[in-house]
Parts: sequence; C-alpha cells; structure tokens
Amino acid sequence: MNSKAAPSGLTDLDRDKLPRHVAVIMDGNGRWAKKRLLNRIRGHEKGADVVREIVRTCRGIGIPVLTLYAFSTENWQRPKSEVMALMSLLKKFLAGEKQEMLSSNIRLNAIGQVERLPDDIQQVLREVSHATEHCTGMLLNLALSYGGRSEIVKAVQEIAREVKEGRLLPEDVSPEIVQDHLYTRGIPDPDLMIRTSGEMRISNFLLWQMAYSEIVVTDTLWPDFGEAEFVSILKDFQRRERRFGKV
Repeated sequence: MNSKAAPSGLTDLDRDKLPRHVAVIMDGNGRWAKKRLLNRIRGHEKGADVVREIVRTCRGIGIPVLTLYAFSTENWQRPKSEVMALMSLLKKFLAGEKQEMLSSNIRLNAIGQVERLPDDIQQVLREVSHATEHCTGMLLNLALSYGGRSEIVKAVQEIAREVKEGRLLPEDVSPEIVQDHLYTRGIPDPDLMIRTSGEMRISNFLLWQMAYSEIVVTDTLWPDFGEAEFVSILKDFQRRERRFGKV
C-alpha cells in the first residue's frame, strides 16, 4: 500500500474528476475456485491479494474513501467451516497489513454489526483502527457483518428513541438526520459502486448511500480483477454525466 508514487499507466486519468468514494461488492471468489477445482477458501485467499492491489491503487491515485463489502449479515448462513476460515483469513489480513496501512497513511474503519464477530476479530479490528486513527491519506472501510436494511432499521430505532425522549420532533427528521445515524456518518456517499462476477443486484449493500451512485457491473470474478480493469472503470466513470435528477 505504498503511496509514494502513483501506479504506472495512470497518467491519462483526470485527477480532478476522481470519485471521492468508491464502494465495491467483491463477488466471485467461490466460483473462481470452483472453476479451478479448488477449495472455496483458496478463492478467498486469492481475493485477499486483489484487495491489497486495489487498496494500493486507490491510495496511489488519491481516492479518499474505499468501502469493501467483505462479509454480509447473510454470509453468517454459510457453512460454519467456511465462516471460520473467512474469519481466520480476515484476522491474518488485518494483522499483516497494519504496518503498511500506517506507512501509507491509511485509516481503517469497520461498518456493520461488528459485535457479532468473534472476540479475537473484534480485538484486532480495535487495535488496527486505533493504531491508524490519525492517518489522513485514505479511509478504508471494511463492511463486516453488514446489511443495508439492518443499518436503516438501527437508524430508525435510534431516531425513534430520540423522539420518545423529547430530544427530537418528528417533523424535524430529515435526510440529514437519518444520514447522521448511519454507520457512514460523516463519510461522503459513494460516487461509484463496482460489482464483480456479473450479478445484477446490489445485495443489501449501502442501500441509503447509493441513491445516486454510478454503478458498474463487470463479469470478471473478484480474484481476476486488478488495477488495469479498475482504472478502465474509473475512466468510464469520468466520461459519465452525473445530473442527480436535474436536466
């Protein structure tokens, strides 16, 4: 995640038109492994290598926020052995990347029902988040045990509690108030959302925040995704006209 120089081959990107926030649904690890007659975990391991590459690319070209959909609330329904292997891989990734995040000035943040994660995962998340909290070069959001509907329900419950306690009037509830109760409080909404593996759905990801996101779906499986395709998507994003409902 070294940020001293921008990755090669990116000179024709318009640095003034980069998305402030890129969100990624990293899909296809299991299918990648199946095509190669490998255990699904090998797909997740290869996917972790791609995470490193894309984080380095974002940091190198100056994208302020990257959010990666790493583990959804629905993923808890997967076989226990796979969930345990994913947690082990996550722990290894976080511990292994801590020093590079620090040297690259990257702050780690987790969004989702983090309290559902195993205690040792919560511990390493706290350690890396605390160690990098002073970093200002880029924010890396990991969506862990995350679900968009449960996030909105949590926000509604908190707002209802404030109304019940007399700290907020119902008529004062606004989009800004709702935003302030989301996991992403204080973070700009994604300008660009990328989904790999060709599935045409958003899978309960950042439902509120993606109201006006540009969406790109690629058939590439996540373990085969890389800097070249990512940069091509950024160039496509820069050619789009974003009207936000206006003429």
